[in-house]
Amino acid sequence: MAKSLHWLMFVLIAAAFSVGFWMVDLPLAQRIRTVPWHKSIGVAILACVIVRLAWRVGHAPPPLPDSVPAWERRAARTAHWLLYALMAAVPVSGWLMSSALGVATVPFGLARLPDLLERDRELGEMLKIVHFALNKTLLALVLLHAAAALKHYLVDRDGVLQRMLPVPRNRR
Repeated sequence: MAKSLHWLMFVLIAAAFSVGFWMVDLPLAQRIRTVPWHKSIGVAILACVIVRLAWRVGHAPPPLPDSVPAWERRAARTAHWLLYALMAAVPVSGWLMSSALGVATVPFGLARLPDLLERDRELGEMLKIVHFALNKTLLALVLLHAAAALKHYLVDRDGVLQRMLPVPRNRR
């Protein structure tokens, strides 16, 4: 379950970043048609992070190998909790921004989510900056996470990356 959620989140976050970065330079008419897809992906991310956190409460991750130094263990634990926080904060900030700007959030065209704030253009513009900054922070942390995984694979050769790959490891 943890692996499935991890890789589903990877795909959703990659899609949200891709659509988000692509749509900002589109002409207004095209952007208006694209924003609902970006929002739908964001709502899916928020739902998945809630499921991930619920799963994590009852299922501790496997311990890191003994070869991993204590400072690296603390850094990994901190980075993972920051990732969880940002994976929740980014879509919530987008939802708050949309609410303040008076733009409905209707994930996948199914049902309108309630506005979280009253309409306030100035607040909406500020939340646009917050959403952008949180996204950049999440992107930086995702890249750090990937770099750490590659370090474990290429330098440490300790099996940390392999245990999270979506395909089973070869056992000898």
